[in-house]
Formats: sequence, structure tokens, C-alpha cells
Amino acid sequence: MVDIPSWDVRFEEFPVSSSSAGRLAGLAAVITTSLSLPSAAHEPPPEPNAPEEAMSAEELKELEEALGQDASEEPKNGTSPAPQPFSLPTSVDFHGLELSFILDAALAAFTAEKPLQAGAHDPRVSGFNFQQLELAIGTAVDPYFRFAGNIVFSQFGVEVEEAYATTTSLPANLQLRAGQFLTRFGRLNNTHPHAWDFADQPFTHGRIFGGENNRGLGLELSWLTPLPWFVEVLGSVTDASGEATSRSFFGSEAGRLASPFDFQFTGAVKQFFPLSDDLSLLWGLSAATGPNPTGYRNRTDVWGTDVYLKYRPLQGTGFTFVSFQGELFYRRRQVPENLLSDLSGYAQVVWRFDQRWAAGARYEFGTPALGLDGRLAEDPLDPEWNALRQRVSANLSFWPTEFSRVRLQAATDAAGWKEQPDYSVFLAMEVVMGAHGAHAF
Repeated sequence: MVDIPSWDVRFEEFPVSSSSAGRLAGLAAVITTSLSLPSAAHEPPPEPNAPEEAMSAEELKELEEALGQDASEEPKNGTSPAPQPFSLPTSVDFHGLELSFILDAALAAFTAEKPLQAGAHDPRVSGFNFQQLELAIGTAVDPYFRFAGNIVFSQFGVEVEEAYATTTSLPANLQLRAGQFLTRFGRLNNTHPHAWDFADQPFTHGRIFGGENNRGLGLELSWLTPLPWFVEVLGSVTDASGEATSRSFFGSEAGRLASPFDFQFTGAVKQFFPLSDDLSLLWGLSAATGPNPTGYRNRTDVWGTDVYLKYRPLQGTGFTFVSFQGELFYRRRQVPENLLSDLSGYAQVVWRFDQRWAAGARYEFGTPALGLDGRLAEDPLDPEWNALRQRVSANLSFWPTEFSRVRLQAATDAAGWKEQPDYSVFLAMEVVMGAHGAHAF
């Protein structure tokens, strides 16, 4: 006597010929009542006290004979009988597929009628703000590639932020990435809102790359060097057009592609230094170049440096740490009859003083564009930014669990072209559902 395990299965109608309908219908009845594949949305399990049907040796023999016969016999009269319904499972078990949903929402209050928020996922109006619902996907494709994707749902539509494949077995410590991705310029550009320490992105990134940070369709090649300390060198070639290249490159305008120089080229060097058992340092250098829309062959160059210093004592609970993070950007743009340059940056400190609590402070600044003569110049890509802008933010974060976070954040924003500073307060909530990999250091 054989006991068939009781699983769940979902079926759909599928036509087969009548010559095999009888045998397959009997087989389907057995499978339907006793077999099912695991499913994310499965039918309710059988009652705990439901009797299990046992199959005799004769029934098993008949089943084996039915399976061994051809289910697609030609009808003797040469006509095609009407298809008969047969149920096949539609649920598929994707082993290793990582799916997660991340929801970010905030209640905000601004003193300004039109806040100067630069990030596409920032709270932007007084009242409730639906920042995003992100679907993160990750899985191994085969022994040679891994796939990752980030799809963002908003109140106004759906957007594919990232979708790319990464090699896993290239020689010489090389790795290739292809698809649409956030470029690895600096530290914060290639991260998503749930990885930020603050509820909004620094306005430096919105000013230089646009509200979505810098991303595009293209290729990226990285090399992990064999040096005694961690050194990674990478370069990418991506489209220079689209909303995620605004402010510096083609932007939302349809860019021409007359030569390879009409792409955006990005390069970076990432280094990691374990200064002690408790202290570690990550330092990077980045550069990007590409065309801008102000004139024929006019280009933009951006240079940046980033640093991340983290102190986490080994003694004690292991949850307490202090981190310092900062980025500095220098940008130079060719415009008609001039060469503009500006400087932007931010610095922040985060202190996680308990397993569930952390406090942070951040300072941001951006200078106006100066011409070749060192004086204030007209900026055709950002005409309003004609004075120094500074913003100071502070927040307090609470994690009920590792899958949720609540943040209270306040900021003062002093833009030189406005008579009075702007003030804002956020109460932001974030929840994570599903399997989500650890963030990079």
C-alpha cells in the first residue's frame, strides 16, 4: 500500500484528444485529489480528519499501464474529435527567486508653497505622500548569470528603475553587468530609498543627476584587483538621455547618437581599509562625462569623491555604531560662449545608540555656477540656482523589527535666491515584505 502525500495544485483547462481522455481523466482525478505543487497562492489544505485514499496493487498497475501508452493516437476514421478538457498545474516553484516589496510613505509639512525637494521619491507636498512601492527581484539565472530588477509603483504609473544581468564566473576577477542600472558614481547614487539614512535624498544628487539619480541602459565592467587591500576598478557606458541624466547631460530631450562620444562614460575606484577591529573606511573616486543639450558637441564633466567611516565596537551588544558619510562633487559644463563650474556636497553622521533607535544629522550645500572669469554666470540648464544653497536636516529613527522603520525628520533649507529659509517636518514609515538581500557596506 502506498500513501501519496497531500499537496496543493491549481489547474487550468487544456485540450487533449479523446483517444486518451479516458485514461488521462482517471489519472487527473488521482492527481487532483492527492497531488499538488507548492504555490504562493494555494488552495486551502484538506481537512485534518479527512480520510486518505489508499491504492491497491492492481490500481497501481493499471495506472502504470495507462501512463505507458501513447496519449496521442490517431483516430481510425481520420477525423479530429472535439478536444476534451484536462487540468494541468500552472504553479511553478522558482527555487532561489527572491521577491520583496518595500513601501515608503510619509506625512509632511512644509512652510514653502513650492518646496525645493530634488528627489523623485522625496516627500514633496504638505500632507500625505506616497513615496514609492518597490518590487525588488533577484535570482540566479544559470551558473553564469544572475538577474536583478527593481520595479517602482507610484500613484501615477509603473516604472522599471533597474533590470540587469550580472556575470558570476568571468576569469581574472572580472564582472560584467548589462541592462538598465544605476551607475556606481559615488556612494549614494546606486542605492534605493530604503537604504538611505534619511527620508529624502541629498539635493546634490538631484541637482547634478536629476530626481531619479543617474542611470541608463548600457554595460558596466568591474575588476577586483589582487592588491593586499580591497580595490575595485569599474567603468560603464550608458545612454546620455532620459530623466535620470537631467541637469548635466542630455536629460529628457531626445539625444542624438552620431558617434560613441554621445554616450555617457562613468568610471570609479572603490577602496576599503580595515583600520582596526572596530574602525573601517571606504573611500571612492568617481568621474562621469557626456554630452549636454546646450549646443553641438558641448559636454559635461563631473568629478566626485566619497568617504564612509564606521566605528562599531566589538565589545558590548554589537548594535551600537557611529558612521560618517560624505560626498563632494565638482561639475564643469560647456555652454554657448562659456564654461560653467560649480561645487556641491553633503556630510552626515548617524549614531545607532540602541538596537532599535538611531539619530542622524546631515548638512548639504551647493554653490552657484561660475563662468571662466570666476563670476556668477547665466546657467541655461538651471537658471534659478544663482546663489549658495544650504540645508540642515536631523532625524530620529525607530525600528519595531528589521522589516519596518519609522522616522521623524526636520530640516531647514536656506536658498540664497529666496528671502526666507524653508522649514519642513516629515513622519516617514517604511515596511519591507519578503526576502531582501543585505545592503552593501
